[in-house]
Amino acid sequence: MSANDTPKLQSLVDAIAVNKAKDGLPLNLASAQWELLANYLLPVTLAQGDVLFRQGVSDRTLYFVASGSLSVHFEDADKRIRLAIVGAGSVVGEGSFFTGLPRSATVQAGSACVLWGLLPMRFTELTHRKPELALSISMAAGAVVAKRLLHSRNRAAVT
Repeated sequence: MSANDTPKLQSLVDAIAVNKAKDGLPLNLASAQWELLANYLLPVTLAQGDVLFRQGVSDRTLYFVASGSLSVHFEDADKRIRLAIVGAGSVVGEGSFFTGLPRSATVQAGSACVLWGLLPMRFTELTHRKPELALSISMAAGAVVAKRLLHSRNRAAVT
């Protein structure tokens, strides 16, 4: 990937601003806060069909979806059951982010995607350096969890 191909955080900011879905991320930050947060995030690009993470894996990374769509599905011995589609302006990985438990579902790119990952170690660092920003992120991700739990169809999509 060349420097010109590097994803820009502005696409995430724009996606969050326009997402009116039930599980949209309610994260309203000032430009200076976004610039600061950018230092803690890692860009992730996925092609259609790429797996972001698999059910059962121990990883607490929280992913902010800047573009594209992700399919969230549960796998049992008999079949794969799609639980939800997550689009730009929302998050995935929020369940493990808060609980530290293994991933409850597999997340796969339904289309080409750009995401921004917040690793647990970087979040801890953010809580020490900018606790008000870390609190804003926690509250926004927590709101997504609550909204998904309130809607029975999306309840199992908390990853």
